[in-house]
Amino acid sequence: MHRFFEDFPTGWTYESGPRTLETAEIVAFAREWDPQRYHTDEAAARATPFGGLIASGWQTGCLAMRLMCDGYLTDSSCIASPGFDELRWAKPVRPGDALRLRARVLDARPSATKPDRGIVHWRWEMLNQDDEVVLSILGTQFFLRRKN
Repeated sequence: MHRFFEDFPTGWTYESGPRTLETAEIVAFAREWDPQRYHTDEAAARATPFGGLIASGWQTGCLAMRLMCDGYLTDSSCIASPGFDELRWAKPVRPGDALRLRARVLDARPSATKPDRGIVHWRWEMLNQDDEVVLSILGTQFFLRRKN
């Protein structure tokens, strides 16, 4: 492990490289997990208010998690998350969109009851190739503190 609580001060930011979602993976994910017509059927999706195929918001969230893990989380002392305070799907994700994760620490403080860990509050955003936010999450993670 290379990153501990102390490595995530208030204001710390991370931005991943882009990851493009293609039609086949959008449809495959949706068939398994969110089989609504605007995620699985291009022709039927054209008749919806979206006017075409869009990725499931859950797929966008899963991609955010993957980019978070690849970028900094897997190599950290993260021990848990109590969950999200907010989850917003701000804009549809379409085939060919190149998404990237932007993570920012909103607040970081040592735990008042468990001195071996700290609490980090985050804003995670997924942005498309036009720098538009398509997903926004407010959440918390617990990290072990560095032993002195």
